[in-house]
Amino acid sequence: MATKRVVPETARRRRRPTKQGQVLTHRLIVETALRMLREHGAAGLTARRLGLALGADASTVYRYFRGMDDLTLAIADEVFANAMADWRPTGDWRADLRDLGLRIHDSYLAHPQAALLTASRVTGRPNEVASDETILGILRGAGFADTDAVRIYHAFIDQSLAFAILDAATLALPAPAREADEEVWRDTYARLPARTHPNIAATAPLLVARMNNSAYPTALDMLLSSAAAQLTA
Repeated sequence: MATKRVVPETARRRRRPTKQGQVLTHRLIVETALRMLREHGAAGLTARRLGLALGADASTVYRYFRGMDDLTLAIADEVFANAMADWRPTGDWRADLRDLGLRIHDSYLAHPQAALLTASRVTGRPNEVASDETILGILRGAGFADTDAVRIYHAFIDQSLAFAILDAATLALPAPAREADEEVWRDTYARLPARTHPNIAATAPLLVARMNNSAYPTALDMLLSSAAAQLTA
């Protein structure tokens, strides 16, 4: 029996223009998938619909990715690429970690539907790995022992991803639902009487002012303050 010839990955990729006059690339497919997630959500991202958006047959996608899950991991890695784009360290470990945390959070919130789909995944791909290497390097360079560096890194990255999912879920809501949730603090909490809810009533103006904003910057500062206190001690 003749041995089946293995076609190299580069040979499987489409080089002639699509119906829309575009030459397909890995990056173009990922960017198109991100746009589709933004417009239609995860349920709307299928190989068939992606092929239509690219002006190509659905099977073309599988020349670049092993399947839709492989594409999902590529999307997750693209989010990290966007977070790290043009980032430069200052040499101040705390300021650098704060900047990175906010960049990662912002990068996910720029694509809320993609955040819900990918923030819980571990890709092991170049941009994610580079981010992890950078964060661990900052902590070890600041003087943390390896056990502490890993512990803080673990809390740091999980915190940023957890808030990304939480905040993205809010942004992904239909506008009327999101607005209704935001109004609860003003229309319900702010009107509770001190007789039955003394603590809420006492802090109601502060709750109304804060609770519709992300708590991530505050949580991040608390984590970094704890790490700094440990390093000082």
